[in-house]
Amino acid sequence: MLLTHYLQAHYGMGYPWAWTVGNVVLIGVGEIILLVSVAFWILADRKIWAAVQMRRGPNVVGAFGLLQTFADAFKFMLKEVIIPDGANKVVFLIAPLVTATLAFAGWAVIPVAQGWVASDINVGMLYLFAMSSLGVYGIIMAGWASNSKYPFLSALRAAAQMVSYEVSIGFVIITVLLFAGSLNLSAIVRAQEHGWFVFSILFPMLPIFFVSALAETNRPPFDLVEAESELVAGFFVEYSATFFLLFFLGEYVSVVLMCALCTILFFGGWLPPLFWPVSAIPPLADALNAVPGVIWFVLKVGFFFFLFGMVKAMVPRFRYDQLMRLGWKVFLPTSLAWVVVTAAWVIVFRRHM
Repeated sequence: MLLTHYLQAHYGMGYPWAWTVGNVVLIGVGEIILLVSVAFWILADRKIWAAVQMRRGPNVVGAFGLLQTFADAFKFMLKEVIIPDGANKVVFLIAPLVTATLAFAGWAVIPVAQGWVASDINVGMLYLFAMSSLGVYGIIMAGWASNSKYPFLSALRAAAQMVSYEVSIGFVIITVLLFAGSLNLSAIVRAQEHGWFVFSILFPMLPIFFVSALAETNRPPFDLVEAESELVAGFFVEYSATFFLLFFLGEYVSVVLMCALCTILFFGGWLPPLFWPVSAIPPLADALNAVPGVIWFVLKVGFFFFLFGMVKAMVPRFRYDQLMRLGWKVFLPTSLAWVVVTAAWVIVFRRHM
């Protein structure tokens, strides 16, 4: 809105043009910042994995290896694009674009600080759930269009896996919505001003959401979609160059998005940690309040990304039957039961609020 008013005041634009130009600039700058940050998240993931294995990790390109991800990206962009003869070329090329586009689209409703959101819509949570659900189509399109057995088997696994864990994620989101009373992500954060949801009866939902997010993004130990020992490289085994890069980028953007969701739904988003005993010390509370909200948001996202990296480095891959059993026989009944418990809690203890 500030950019819209600025364009109206200084360039004499009408409101429709000012609003359109302002949002295009805002989204463009946001996507560039997200792209650059994802490069460093990928480096952090590799560094975490290396540290667990007592290695240095990337340390050659740039100081401490900071430019390694950019070097890898340029390498992929300069390679030749190879399309198999038997592939459906149109669908083959569209699939990675679908995956990357949907991953980036989810960030449109993520508030990184008070008022720092591209689109503060009232159904932001519903929009995010829709974007994450559509993400499986890119994988299915890639597996089918490759005209190869391994990618096709991987696509079938992806469809079953994502559907299984989206159900649990949906019930977890319902429990949060019952507590917050809104589908707006900024309102969900503001509802935690007097206490983060992780310190309420919603605490059991955090591990369920976290593990379901691992499965939803095909991260280890649930990377059966890309199991090297069984499916070579999974649904993108036939991809190379820029189109492989789009799949890789889409996966990490989705991972960081899930970390941001964990932060917003359970850890108070951009809010500082002002719970007891910190709140009982006024100078300390004032110092924490002075830190910009976006800093707290990035720190919390970094914490969850560290957990994602540690799980990848330490937990062995599940068998497919174990994956399905965990989703349908453990997470689904537990999250469904907690919806009932949360609804009863809200009715009994919050009816006068």
